[in-house]
Amino acid sequence: MTHDLALDPAQAVRIEEVRDYDVRGGGGVTLRAHEWGCPDGPAILFVHGWSQCDMCWEAQVHSPLAERFRMVTFDNRGHGMSDKPLDGGCYADERMWADDLAAVIAQTRLERPVLVAWSYGGFIVADYLRAYGDAAIAGINLVGAAVLLRPPSFDHIGPGFLENVMAASAPDLRTNITSIRRFLRACTARPLPDELWSAALCWNMAVPAVIRGALVAREIDDTHVYSRISVPVLATHGRGDIIVLPSMTEHLLRHCSTAVGSWYDGVGHMAFIEEPERFNHELAAFVNRARQQASRTEAPTHSPLRTPSATSAPPGPRAAVRRREPPGAPPSAANTGRAPASLP
Repeated sequence: MTHDLALDPAQAVRIEEVRDYDVRGGGGVTLRAHEWGCPDGPAILFVHGWSQCDMCWEAQVHSPLAERFRMVTFDNRGHGMSDKPLDGGCYADERMWADDLAAVIAQTRLERPVLVAWSYGGFIVADYLRAYGDAAIAGINLVGAAVLLRPPSFDHIGPGFLENVMAASAPDLRTNITSIRRFLRACTARPLPDELWSAALCWNMAVPAVIRGALVAREIDDTHVYSRISVPVLATHGRGDIIVLPSMTEHLLRHCSTAVGSWYDGVGHMAFIEEPERFNHELAAFVNRARQQASRTEAPTHSPLRTPSATSAPPGPRAAVRRREPPGAPPSAANTGRAPASLP
């Protein structure tokens, strides 16, 4: 039986943030990013989903992963502590999303990171791949990720999302709160602890309703993008997911030859929170495999899977960095009160 770190905060390894960054993303939007873990370790970049923020990755950055990996989390445009332009065009342009991700990679100086993309993050990673190709990354872990957004049928999108998205995007605060509460309850097969659920409600409500609506106004089919990539893909999905249905990952596995599936019984849309110990072990093993494969390939060069627009602005200069004093001692069994779980 796996032990759920996120459901038992006393068991979590407390890790201090290494530093934070203000990244200049697509169109000059400022993105807030945070670095965690081992500065010299293999790189992992986490991409969150619709109406979320980088705080959702607490069970990863405060875990034994931090002893071996350099991890970067960031708030997508319109979310968390990143800029929130209210013009819908800032979210409709796929190149903006692509440039955001490229900017985070470049300005935090990540070397061939593994991308961990949850839910809507699957679209963002595909936007990046379409513009920049996969040569600068080592692999992708898709987590309950979407690759299709096709109204009016909304193939492979579940009732937990469809029954709440319109109200969550309406210009009425009471309606927004009610729908986001329902949406959060639908995200997991088991209820989240009160403190975590309350925090998640807060970070969801930090996203303006008009931005939630702008994200789902896009019509997307990223099947062809994932079918053409060369890097390994781990597709993680809870069998009880009613936000993005398991059939979405089945669709991906039929079309992406480099992908393998990892199925979680009794888990909903948040496998990394609902079963963090298993998730973290599988992520560590996948990063190791992906890095070994990447080391046998040529040095990275940007090679888009589709020719990008010549008018698109490049990612900005190196990010402004807010350095934080390192903790007095590195995380270890001595200062966490327990022996850390071993990772593959």
